[in-house]
Amino acid sequence: MDLEGATVEFGIFHEFERPPGWSEAQSFEAAFELVDNAERWGLDAVWLAELHFTPERSVLSAPLTLAGAIAARTRRIKIGTAVQVLPLCHPLQLAEEAATVDHISQGRLIFGVGRSGFARVYAHYGVPYAESRERFAETLEIVKRAWTQETFSFEGDHFQFHDVCVVPKPYQTPHPAIRVAATSPDTFPGIGAQGYDIFAAVRLGTLSELAPNVSAYRASYAATGHAGRGQVFLRVPVYVADTLECAREEPRASIMQFYRHLGAQLEASARDAGARAIEQRDVRGRRLQEISYDEVLRDKVIVGTPQMVIDRLRAVSDELGLDGILAELNCGGDVPRDGVVRSLQLLCEEVMPAFRLLNAPSPSGRGLG
Repeated sequence: MDLEGATVEFGIFHEFERPPGWSEAQSFEAAFELVDNAERWGLDAVWLAELHFTPERSVLSAPLTLAGAIAARTRRIKIGTAVQVLPLCHPLQLAEEAATVDHISQGRLIFGVGRSGFARVYAHYGVPYAESRERFAETLEIVKRAWTQETFSFEGDHFQFHDVCVVPKPYQTPHPAIRVAATSPDTFPGIGAQGYDIFAAVRLGTLSELAPNVSAYRASYAATGHAGRGQVFLRVPVYVADTLECAREEPRASIMQFYRHLGAQLEASARDAGARAIEQRDVRGRRLQEISYDEVLRDKVIVGTPQMVIDRLRAVSDELGLDGILAELNCGGDVPRDGVVRSLQLLCEEVMPAFRLLNAPSPSGRGLG
């Protein structure tokens, strides 16, 4: 891939973590401090999770509210949702709030959307998880119409609107960039056919498993006649430290407890209404509960000194043809605070420049972009 003039997007995936013993106020304060550092050190984007009813993990249940707060305290960094869980939203309110954030930020919003993989939150919201795919499709279509049509109507199975004029329209024309989370193998070509850029992740699988899925996405994108090739952004745990020992050991406990917990959740969710056989939740869940740290380091995370992280990102990009990365610096939420801040600084000051200044060449002539 010729990267002459290519722009690499580096971002962090931010959960507004709540470590053990912290108050909610402390969590917000520390999370905003990390955003301020990201702005100061030149990071491209901050990506906000959406997590509900997890007091032991996060205070980030209202991503668009926090996106507006971040927009007001920054001037340069892009602000993305990763992801806004569309089936839990009222589409008109969502269109209004997201467009408002786009104005507050003067066009820095990136609208990342998805369904979420677990039914528990849906149950608390009173939304059947079995309806999540249909609700997702209707909500996204309504938001796009609200943003691009002065007045619109919509007739669906879950929503019906007549002669609605949503205000404001987005700052960006025709609307903020939309990126869709792809998880199970069949979702990759489906999203490609619709012409959206995608988030790919390795929480449930491995980095090597992504290659055929990304190929299927791009083949479907091209076959449907969309311009360009479809952009792919990888969300992956990243930890950068001054020494290899620190990079491996400082996040170890946090990362391993995260995958153990995720595995238990995934296995239990296999019995939920709306879970599909193709997702293999029971098999993948049991596998995550048994995984070793060496396997995690090989297949699921990118850790090391700055040069090691640069080399690994180039290798992953050679395989996937990435357009950007969402670095999850605090996978599990229990990585030592000072280490997370140092990891962000090294990512911004040493890893990013290696791609920007050198156009990210690799021996094969391809790189992140």
